Amino acid sequence: MSTLIIGGATVNQTPLDWEGNFHNLTNALEEARKSKVDILCFPELCLTGYGSEDLFLSLWYPKKALSYLRQLIPLVKDITVCVGLPVRIQSHVYNCVAVIENQELLGFVAKQFLAIDGVHYENRWFTPWTAGKTVSFDFFGKEISFGDLVFEKKGFRYGFEICEDAWRSDLRPGYRLKDRGVDLIFNPSASHFAMGKSKLREDLVRSSSRQLKATYFYVNLLGNESGRMIFDGEILLSQHGKLLLRNDLLSFHAHQLLTYTISKQPDESPTLRPKYDKNEEFVSAASLALFDYLRKSKSSGFVLSLSGGADSASIAVLVAEMVRRGVAELGVKVFLEKIGRIETIPLDSNIKDIIGAIFTVAYQRSENSSPETFESAKLLADSLGATFYNWSIAEEVASYTKKIEQALQRDLTWESDDIALQNIQARARSPIIWMMANIKNALLLTTSNRSEGDVGYATMDGDTSGSISPIAAVDKFFILKWLKWAQKNLGYKGLRGVNALQPTAELRPSENKQTDEDDLMPYAVIVAIERLAIRDKRSPADIYLILGDELNVPKSDLKQYIYKFFRLWSRNQWKRERLAPSFHLDEFNVDPKTWYRFPILSGGFEVELRELETLEE
Repeated sequence: MSTLIIGGATVNQTPLDWEGNFHNLTNALEEARKSKVDILCFPELCLTGYGSEDLFLSLWYPKKALSYLRQLIPLVKDITVCVGLPVRIQSHVYNCVAVIENQELLGFVAKQFLAIDGVHYENRWFTPWTAGKTVSFDFFGKEISFGDLVFEKKGFRYGFEICEDAWRSDLRPGYRLKDRGVDLIFNPSASHFAMGKSKLREDLVRSSSRQLKATYFYVNLLGNESGRMIFDGEILLSQHGKLLLRNDLLSFHAHQLLTYTISKQPDESPTLRPKYDKNEEFVSAASLALFDYLRKSKSSGFVLSLSGGADSASIAVLVAEMVRRGVAELGVKVFLEKIGRIETIPLDSNIKDIIGAIFTVAYQRSENSSPETFESAKLLADSLGATFYNWSIAEEVASYTKKIEQALQRDLTWESDDIALQNIQARARSPIIWMMANIKNALLLTTSNRSEGDVGYATMDGDTSGSISPIAAVDKFFILKWLKWAQKNLGYKGLRGVNALQPTAELRPSENKQTDEDDLMPYAVIVAIERLAIRDKRSPADIYLILGDELNVPKSDLKQYIYKFFRLWSRNQWKRERLAPSFHLDEFNVDPKTWYRFPILSGGFEVELRELETLEE
């Protein structure tokens, strides 16, 4: 009975890192060869990196990718290798898989459907290929088949669906591959991470193997490749609707290889039953993203203004988890080599030592800061091992305030100057924490979350200052629940102070008893409104009618919450345009450079909000 050993190799690539990307591919290739793999499939656009953006539009970039493909071909001995790369034909660029066998290029398969929603803008760079069409392509003087191709090895016919190809219902190439009698379908992908998405992929792979009557092998990219999107490196294999192979996701390694032996007979192995936990997915993805961002930006560490509240605490824990998970998977030596600190941090360092060497936090108190938030910040920093500083910004705030009072020739008061007096405290914290980051050659982490990004509840050039915003794509309601989960399940007892506090900006005098939800609305309500308004693109009136039946909120209050959300959303788009780059972690986000574009200047939903007022309560 004929058998075929197939392998899937996920790789952590970086745009323009030609040598590093090539090295990852050849390392995985050598491991596959030692494992006697017959066909090795790499992910989509693995030679260049998926996030190359407008580099794909240049003449030289796809050409250079072909030159590296040419260098790879002689290394492919006694194995078949499938490699993703862009290919330019005259004025069109195609997203392709090159199939190499025994030092010969067999052909290029071109992607037929492009991802154009959410975080994806593939139609800006690529042209979709026409089903059934093949042409001849000049590859350094040799004519190579290009287009909609199938191949054969050891009596097994195989073809490809490239990422989005598989998600196009009855139009997908897989149905035509089934008609062409393929036994095996590879899906090389660059499918961005989002919490809960792995379950959707599993369902796709299982149903595809059953419907297409073929072994279905899915291979995804790995890591925070180019700054925003994270790839989880998922490898899945299914036969007859049963999931038979799945790797551990979000690895800190540069590559992972999984192999499987298939035959023409059904596999009697029981189907795998993966477990999905949104809390664990979040911390795994964010910690890997921080690791990749740190090493790829060639920074020496992280700096954070640690307020004692939920947002900064969650980021502090993510940095600690980055170290803990990275060391557990790679070992101290390799981890320090990866982040460029092998010469400055001793090899006998423990986790807390490493955290203290790369992570600096500061509690920047104002006259309105409370002893409770200081104790919360200090307790957490000490428990993590972070280098902790504590200083006052009262002098800077007083200096700024005095200058304005002299210019205006009047005193500033909370009754007439509330927002200005709040904002100056947040802004006064920015220059000094930036100075600390500069001195340490470190990345300054900002603490904005998605709920506050929705409504502009953040001070520009204050708490939004920083190099990257790790939690800007997740809502505050989730963060608050996750912190309690992290205290219990990850063992961070230093979170007990944070989890005991009511979220507050602490920018007004203490007698005001300021809380975030009093300033805005309940975070659970923000989440409900934003999912309908931003994710589902619903109007204010639609949202009122839907949530009126779903939420236990008085109808008059719900109207006011919806009114407030849309007014604040539309007037604060300029803030979202200026937020630091954020990781895409949830099913949607509000970053205009990735998921949701909105005009900076608009009519502010005035007509739509008047329509809302006419609805009965």
